[in-house]
Amino acid sequence: MASDNGGPWGGGGGNRGGDDQGGKSNGGNNGGGNRPPSPPQVPEIEEIMKKGQEQLRVLMGGRDKGRVNGGGNGGGGDAPAMGKGAMGLIALAAIAFWAFSSFYRVDTSEQSVELLFGKYVQTGEEGLNFAPWPVVTKEIYAVTHENIEDIGAGFEEGLMLTGDENIVDIDFQVVWNIGNIKEFVFNLAEPRETIRAVSESAMREIIARKNLAPILNRDRGEIRQDLEQLIQLTLDGYKSGVNIIRVNFDRADPPREVIDSFRAVQAAEQTRDTLEKRADAYANQVVAAARGSSAQILEQAEGYRAQVVNRAEGEAARFLAVYEEYAKAPEITRKRLYIETMERVLANVDKVIIDEGAGGSNGIVPYLPLNELRSNSGGSN
Repeated sequence: MASDNGGPWGGGGGNRGGDDQGGKSNGGNNGGGNRPPSPPQVPEIEEIMKKGQEQLRVLMGGRDKGRVNGGGNGGGGDAPAMGKGAMGLIALAAIAFWAFSSFYRVDTSEQSVELLFGKYVQTGEEGLNFAPWPVVTKEIYAVTHENIEDIGAGFEEGLMLTGDENIVDIDFQVVWNIGNIKEFVFNLAEPRETIRAVSESAMREIIARKNLAPILNRDRGEIRQDLEQLIQLTLDGYKSGVNIIRVNFDRADPPREVIDSFRAVQAAEQTRDTLEKRADAYANQVVAAARGSSAQILEQAEGYRAQVVNRAEGEAARFLAVYEEYAKAPEITRKRLYIETMERVLANVDKVIIDEGAGGSNGIVPYLPLNELRSNSGGSN
């Protein structure tokens, strides 16, 4: 037995209780013969919406009063009514959803900002917090999390001009977290871009005050400290709420295009420094030896001077003493001086002394064996 339902929703069709289409009978039931079935009708939008509302009410607990007949009887019944239990469940679900949206938890590493229609109200601390949604909304941030900004790393932002007009390629990291969440949320539109721009500008300012060689060798620790202080000072001036934890100064090299030539220059400078040190050592050695010799000569001259002066002073004192004695007894003094002088003159002379009376009155000098006397005197010595 075939019947025309009038579409997938089963509400229309050929058999509608004799009321549809002026009471015409269904062609399938009466003698229509081989009459082909009519094509299915597309449901109207209102009918689709009505069906959807009906199914929703049924799901929410309403009773079905006068459901539309799918058979031959027409005439729709009353709409299904919603019970009090369903209304209570809806209200309870709404309250639960509101409470779930209003209460929130903040971890130990986080802070939240509560906003009343976009305006700051307060800062949520650790634990359970309440922000009545949708009037008050919240934003939670990890304030202790360490954020890292890599600056340089082979890009053009790492190429900087030094104070002696050289170019250096620098890589460094800035590690930061949130120090004041209110300032961080409301004063910075793009926090990461702001921190990168401030860090790069501060590094360029510091590098512009220094020469290339100290940057590559000994001044990295000093540059790192100055950079950290300058970045923090600048961000504090912006009231950014950002706290700089540390700065890692990873690399400072010449640009890759000239690094080979630069290394050759560095090797030549090291060779020059080595030769200069050797020359300085040799000069110090020679100068020290010359200074020692000079001091020795000066000491010898000083000793000789003191000796001569002392001797002259002694001779002068002796002469004055002799003169005083001479003034008292001139004859005796002359004789004494004569004798002392002859003693000094004849002390080293080979001599033989003969008494005046040895030759008698004739003046004949007796023969004396002088050679034997000399030899005896030499042998006795």
